Amino acid sequence: MTAARQITPLDHLLTQAQRALDTVFGNPPASRPYPAQAAEVVLDAGQRRHAAGLMRINHVGEVCAQGLYFGQAAVAREAQTRAHLLEAAQEETDHLAWCARRLRELDSRPSLFNPVWYAGSYTIGTLAGLRGDGWNLGFVVETERQVEAHLEEHLLTLPAGDLRSREILAVMKVDEARHADHAEHAGARRLPFPIPAVMALASKVMKTIAYRV
Repeated sequence: MTAARQITPLDHLLTQAQRALDTVFGNPPASRPYPAQAAEVVLDAGQRRHAAGLMRINHVGEVCAQGLYFGQAAVAREAQTRAHLLEAAQEETDHLAWCARRLRELDSRPSLFNPVWYAGSYTIGTLAGLRGDGWNLGFVVETERQVEAHLEEHLLTLPAGDLRSREILAVMKVDEARHADHAEHAGARRLPFPIPAVMALASKVMKTIAYRV
């Protein structure tokens, strides 16, 4: 029998590079059906532009989630923590694919700054992971709670007729809450001040830019 090939640091580096390219420039497929089943309605130019801006923000959020989780998983100390992070990342891949598809339906495109968003999130995820798995999971909880809040805001501010975007965001919101709950149960540590505030400020800057470009 041929001995199993040992995974080298170069293998890990190439895996991370492939994940980054797939997230930022590729079109990774979703593993679950597309949630948007309502009939498409005609939106005026302003409504379409606003809906596209919100969905671009959500797409950027999923790019950031991929970077954060892959960065954290790369340095996670426990196999169970790594598995939790990669499982959450798979569901975020579904969200990424759904948001990208909805942007195409709205005749729009993802943010031009996605490479920057991914690189920054991967760096933050790696630094969080190096502090230990409790901090690692704590970042998951805080990230998902903030994402859950802005999804609720988007559900309230989308054009009334844009039911397709609402269907997507409703499923995403349930997933994000579950990711946070699982991380809490797995031993997440509460992040100290001012980390949550800094995360919220960075999110606000990202949303302002991504809404337009």
